[in-house]
Amino acid sequence: MKNNLECDIRQTLDRISAKMRRDYSEALRELNLYVGQDNLLSRLWLGGDGVTQMQLCEYLKCEPPTVTNMVRSLEQNGFIYRIKDKDDARIMRIFLTERGRELEAPVTLKWEQQQKKLLHSILPNDRSLLRKLLKQMENDLF
Repeated sequence: MKNNLECDIRQTLDRISAKMRRDYSEALRELNLYVGQDNLLSRLWLGGDGVTQMQLCEYLKCEPPTVTNMVRSLEQNGFIYRIKDKDDARIMRIFLTERGRELEAPVTLKWEQQQKKLLHSILPNDRSLLRKLLKQMENDLF
């Protein structure tokens, strides 16, 4: 191995990411959701509903088939519904149902619990440094 410190950083980030995803996935399953579907719903909660699937693709940075599957699943579970656009029948607009709106608070709570668990032992000043370093890493990748 080249540099043990660099390898340890990468491996630690991998473990943290995998653990957080597993834990969050398990928490969302209690709400009959999968990871990713919460982001789609979040777009509708925060940005208003009535968006198209292509707009969701752009927001989520996902391929159309992925978004189609998410929309289909959320619709089958009664969280959203689709209506054809009044000006272009080829376009479907996506709206929250009341049941979908009611998920906002419990999903937000699950997210906040995950954040608290992740950051509870890191002091506020250290959190600022951590964010700065993670942003640098993110910029290096994108």
